[in-house]
Amino acid sequence: MSIVCGLPLLECVYCLACARWAWKRCLHTAGHDSETWGLATAEEFEPVPRLCRYILAVYEDDLWHPLWEPDGGYGINPDWIILKRNYEDTQGRAPPYFLYLAHDHADIVLAVRGLNMAKESDYAVLLDNRLGKRKFDGGYVHNGLLKAAGFVLEKECDTMKELVEKYPYYTLTFAGHSLGSGVAALLAMIVVQNRDRLGNIDRKRVRCFAIAPARCMSLNLAVRYADVINSVVLQDDFLPRTATPLEDIFKSLFCLPCLLCLRCMRDTCIPEEKMLRDPRRLYAPGRLYHIVERKPFRCGRFPPVVRTAVPVDGRFEHIVLSCNATSDHAIIWIEKEAKRALDLMLEEDHTMEIPPKQRMERQETLEREHREEYKAALQRAVTLSVPHAYSPTQYGTFDESEEGEQSDKSSSTGSSRRSTKRETWDELIERLFDKDESGHMKLKS
Repeated sequence: MSIVCGLPLLECVYCLACARWAWKRCLHTAGHDSETWGLATAEEFEPVPRLCRYILAVYEDDLWHPLWEPDGGYGINPDWIILKRNYEDTQGRAPPYFLYLAHDHADIVLAVRGLNMAKESDYAVLLDNRLGKRKFDGGYVHNGLLKAAGFVLEKECDTMKELVEKYPYYTLTFAGHSLGSGVAALLAMIVVQNRDRLGNIDRKRVRCFAIAPARCMSLNLAVRYADVINSVVLQDDFLPRTATPLEDIFKSLFCLPCLLCLRCMRDTCIPEEKMLRDPRRLYAPGRLYHIVERKPFRCGRFPPVVRTAVPVDGRFEHIVLSCNATSDHAIIWIEKEAKRALDLMLEEDHTMEIPPKQRMERQETLEREHREEYKAALQRAVTLSVPHAYSPTQYGTFDESEEGEQSDKSSSTGSSRRSTKRETWDELIERLFDKDESGHMKLKS
C-alpha cells in the first residue's frame, strides 16, 4: 500500500525534473557559450569575410563570368589563381579547391569548398570514419578528412613549396567551409608537422580559418594547434556543437531537427567531465571566433559582436534549440554577418582615431595576449586531465610560435618527450595511400 501511495510522488518528481530540463534547454542560447570570452579586434578578424568570399568563389565554374557573385564581388583577380581543381581533377578524393596568390594581402590561400549534397564522393569522405578509427599526432582525427587532406597536400606540395620560397614574406593560409573546413584544418596540421616539405616554412607563416567547422580532431589537438587554426562559428550553427559523428549527421539530413533534438537530450545527461576525458571525442579545432547577432526573447538581428577565446571546457558542448541552427551554417550568411561585424569594428576604430603608432602597439599587445591565452589553454587542458594533454614546455610548439626559430630538429626533440613518436610525411603517405600498377597514388580503402 505504501508503495502505491508513493507512485504519485515519484511521478511528480519525474515531471519536475523533465520540466527543469526543458526550461534550461529552452533558455540556453548561443550567447551563453561565449559570454565570458573577450572581444575580437578588427586586425585579427579582417581575413574572415575575405576568405569566405574566396571559398564562395570555388563554387564558380568561370570566375571571369561569375554567376553567384555576392555584393561587392569575390575580391579576386582571376589572373592570380594558380590552379583550380574540380571533382574530375580530385576523382572524388577531396572537395574542389583552388590555390590563389593574393598579392594585395601578401597571402597564399588554398580554399576548399563545402559539402555538395549532390555528390556521392563527398558523402564517401564523411562516411569514412568511426569513433577512434584514426590516431594522429597523439590524438584522434576524422579518418576521411585526413585522407582528403593528405591527397590535396601530396598533389599540390611542389606548387606550394615553389610559392612559399618565391614569396618568403607571404603567409600560407588554408580556408574551408563545413566539409572543407575539416580538410583545411587537417591540412594545416600536416603542414606544421612536415614543414621541411614546404622549404622549412616558419610555423608563424602557416594559418588556417575553418568556417562553420566540423568537429574533426580530439580536444588535445584542438587546443595544441590553436596558434595556427582559427574556427569561425555564426550564432546557433549546429555542426560545431554536436558531437554526433559527421557520417550520422548527413545520413539523417532529411530528419536533422529530430536528430539534433535527441542528441541534445542525450548530451544534457552526460557530465562534461566525462566528455573531456573521452580521448576519441572530436571537437571544433583551434581558436574559436563566435559571431553573435541575435538575443533571447527578441526578434530580428542586432549589430553582430565577435567574441574569441581558446576554451578547453565549455567548447560548444550543447546544441542550441533554435530555428536558425541550420541556416547559420550557410557560408552566404556567415560572409554577410562577418562583413557587418568587421565594418562595425573598423568604424569604431575610425571614430576613436587611433594613431598609427598606437595601432602598432595594440597589434603587438594582441599577439602577446593571444600567446598567453594559448599557453594558459594548454595548461588548463593538463589541469582538467584531458587525455594526451601536455604542458606548454612539453609541446615544443609555444616557444616555436613565439620565436620562429625552432628547426625540425628541435620540433622532433620536443615531440620525443611525449609517449608517441611524431609521424613523418613518408609514413603518413604510406599509411594513407597505395600505388597502383601505373605508379599513381590511390587511397587505401
